[in-house]
Amino acid sequence: MPRPLAAGPVPSPCISVCRMSEATGLCEGCLRTLDEIAAWSVLDDEQRRAVWDAIALRRAARAQPT
Repeated sequence: MPRPLAAGPVPSPCISVCRMSEATGLCEGCLRTLDEIAAWSVLDDEQRRAVWDAIALRRAARAQPT
């Protein structure tokens, strides 16, 4: 899921795989926290892009070998 461009509405990162990981506290589908999921509908576009940035960092961290 690439980060949405600066122009236009910001789409939800939800991919309908809604399972929270006890180990990470993140949704296994979209990599958002419960707080991010709950707040999504009231966030402005800048805040939504910040969530997308956090998702990108989480995805990159998962890809790193441990």
